[in-house]
Amino acid sequence: LYYKLLRKRVVFTAHNVNAGARDGNDSFINRLSLRVQYKLCDEIFVHTAKMKYELVGQFDIPGERISLIPYGINNVVPDTALAPNEARERLGIGSDDKVLLFFGSIAPYKGLEYLLTAFDEIAKQDKGYRLIIAGKPKWDGGYWSLLEPTIASSAARDRIIRKIEFVSDEQTEVFFKAADVLVLPYTHIFQSGILFIAYNFGLPVIASDVGSMREEIIDGRTGFVCKPRDRSDLARTIVRYFQSDLYRDLEFQRVEIKRYANETHSWSEVARITASIYSKLSKR
Repeated sequence: LYYKLLRKRVVFTAHNVNAGARDGNDSFINRLSLRVQYKLCDEIFVHTAKMKYELVGQFDIPGERISLIPYGINNVVPDTALAPNEARERLGIGSDDKVLLFFGSIAPYKGLEYLLTAFDEIAKQDKGYRLIIAGKPKWDGGYWSLLEPTIASSAARDRIIRKIEFVSDEQTEVFFKAADVLVLPYTHIFQSGILFIAYNFGLPVIASDVGSMREEIIDGRTGFVCKPRDRSDLARTIVRYFQSDLYRDLEFQRVEIKRYANETHSWSEVARITASIYSKLSKR
């Protein structure tokens, strides 16, 4: 409002259109404040078409004031000469194990409970599966405390590696290089920065069909998409991945995933689109 009073143009990047809806604490006041915020903007940057549709449909923002900007590939996290087999040795994982990774903050909308039950299901059929959970519980940790009994009662609990704390950038590559696939069983999301960390390391992704996941994941080339809130479909999709050419030729596919990500989500492309939009704004 201050800048509008000074007759300045306001450009806003919305990483989440309504984080309250995602986190389960939405309210009339929250939606009203967001509406006012968005109405005051001359231009709003979003990362997906679904985010644009939500701004138009729920907050009555004209579509011509919303621009799609690709989510830039995360190339800030260190990527050293550490080899996958060395990463596995650090975590005590065998070279032939089938390793799933859940990475990032632990919160209800991440759907970790569906992965835990799916893992329990597939681990009964194959002793080679391993699951890594690496991340810090969000808020007061109440959600994680509800999941701990599920892990404790699982017959596969000894095959679950837990690093329940903040993971620094320097530690991140160990998990992404030790894993065979990243799993994002989210129940609500607009876009995931974790997906682009995976792509930066050339790691395939299995994700539930929420937000823009289906648009970002190329079936059989960069990963697979499953039904949200469906542990059985998630389990089937995990098994499908480990039976696929994507897994069987993972060393080559990692290179291809990196190439794809850098072609479609490079920071030079993000900068080009952003500069073009600012140029148009300056002429309004």
